[in-house]
Amino acid sequence: MNTQSISIDLPGRNYDIAIGTALFDNVLSYAQLPSAAHVLIVTNSTVAPLYAKRLEQALSVRYAAVHTVVLPDGEEYKTWQTLNLIFDALLKNGCDRKTLVFALGGGVVGDMAGFAAASYMRGVPFVQVPTTLLAQVDSSVGGKTGINHPLGKNMIGAFYQPLKVVCDLDTLKTLPARELSAGLAEVIKYGPIADLDFLQWIEENIDALLAREPLALAHAVRRSCEIKAWVVAQDERESGLRAILNFGHTFGHAIEAGLGYGEWLHGEAVGCGMVLAMALSHRLGLVDAAYVQRVTALIEKAGLPVLAPCLSTTDNPARYLELMQIDKKAQDGEIRFVVIDGAARAYVRAAPVALVREVIDACCLRL
Repeated sequence: MNTQSISIDLPGRNYDIAIGTALFDNVLSYAQLPSAAHVLIVTNSTVAPLYAKRLEQALSVRYAAVHTVVLPDGEEYKTWQTLNLIFDALLKNGCDRKTLVFALGGGVVGDMAGFAAASYMRGVPFVQVPTTLLAQVDSSVGGKTGINHPLGKNMIGAFYQPLKVVCDLDTLKTLPARELSAGLAEVIKYGPIADLDFLQWIEENIDALLAREPLALAHAVRRSCEIKAWVVAQDERESGLRAILNFGHTFGHAIEAGLGYGEWLHGEAVGCGMVLAMALSHRLGLVDAAYVQRVTALIEKAGLPVLAPCLSTTDNPARYLELMQIDKKAQDGEIRFVVIDGAARAYVRAAPVALVREVIDACCLRL
């Protein structure tokens, strides 16, 4: 399979997303990166046994000192305490301002490694080497970095762009089925918000994607990255348009925080959150019931939950609303949602609380 390249074009700078096979441990993938005395690979306890040594060997051809720090695996470890393990490794190994940080893993690793790179000595360069579908199509692209707080997901962080993103599709071969489905949630979201032809393609190829057919995965990753690159190029810091990429995330983040980080995978929460966001769009008169059912059926076929969990035995909608108040799109205490119409357009807007309560009641599991 040929390597494909997509450019993220930002004011005064750009970087490439390389998509293909046999990339992450190929020295040529990193040939254009700057020189440095040290590099630090940030990975986790699941990915390290599979890929860390291979990346170390590839980087050691060019860099004299290659260090690796292995973090615990899981959303529940996306914390200050785990972030400090990266700073410890940087400081103990005498890393300087030219040190390159390589994020080898999924979204949690990429977010934390990027935030550490943004913060260490007020900024050192970093490279994303995503090993999950979710990270390849979403979290590794666009420069959002950060950690969770017990009261809210991704509420502490920075916009900090990588020098390069290396998406090696071979790493998806070792991805657990549940993680693959979680990544498909972020693939599916691009259809309703931006590209109905892509939505139809996903529907026609969902079985091939679940079977990890290389050509299907390559197209899904490429088209997802193209759409995200187009959005990020227009709105790097999420002052407007970029917020549409959070379709399903307002409800999804409430699910993650309400259940406890790590109980549901991020993609599972987003997939279910899209169901609620579509139900809200329907109640606002933006889409018909048939379209809601169409996308819901696709989400379910991807192996994702379509019924939201109950987060409170007393007033479940109130608990969701409480959690959704802590959201980056909220303004002046008003919760705002990404909603869609049937023409692949997305909008950020508030909604009447009574309507939101109806959606939560209709879409949640009953105890």
